[in-house]
Amino acid sequence: MAVSDFLLAGCVSIIAGLDRTAALQLMISRPIVAAPLTGWLLGDPLTGLHIGAMVELLWLGRLPVGAAIPPDDTQVAISAVALAVTLGPLEGASGLPFTLLAVMVALPIGKIGQAFDRMVRHYNGRLLHKAENAVTEGRFRDAENCHLQGLLHFAASSLATFVVIVFLGAGVLHFSWPYLQGPFSEAGNWLKVAFPLVGVAIILGTGHVTRGKVLFIASFSAALLLLWLV
Repeated sequence: MAVSDFLLAGCVSIIAGLDRTAALQLMISRPIVAAPLTGWLLGDPLTGLHIGAMVELLWLGRLPVGAAIPPDDTQVAISAVALAVTLGPLEGASGLPFTLLAVMVALPIGKIGQAFDRMVRHYNGRLLHKAENAVTEGRFRDAENCHLQGLLHFAASSLATFVVIVFLGAGVLHFSWPYLQGPFSEAGNWLKVAFPLVGVAIILGTGHVTRGKVLFIASFSAALLLLWLV
């Protein structure tokens, strides 16, 4: 059922969202891991692997390190898998064209994750001062509660991002697929190649390496090999 699939994907979004910066940090949050995991739980790991490979390359050079708040690629990947696997059969669509459209719809909506993340860090900054005061006064239980509240804020932010992407994305896919089915079916293989090409270009733009041509050829060849294998 579609509802149970979205609920299951929502649970993955919370766990992977916490892993992103707040806790664990076992790299479950990386799209190349989170998307296939979501696809496997929803019964379509191949679609998850396709989406994970494409999204991973796009934001590989922008990590949530320190004060940096990049777009939430984790929720984009998970939401795109949920949309592709769940809505595809309902719309009478399957295969690469609908998967690509789901990714392209989820990408811009995923920017909302930055706003949610920024809001959470603002609230957690206040909790930090409360926790410091609690430790100074010997109220360790209150300090622990502040820590748990901070984790809860990050979990809520991840789930909210997932819900927004899925809700808006489902509407866009439902109304646009009848018009874009033909063009995406014809250009699907080219778009599949374009994603790793753009991803490698982004990595080169943020890497500041001197041997750019060698790195470009090696990275692009590896990306094509990965997409060919899956």
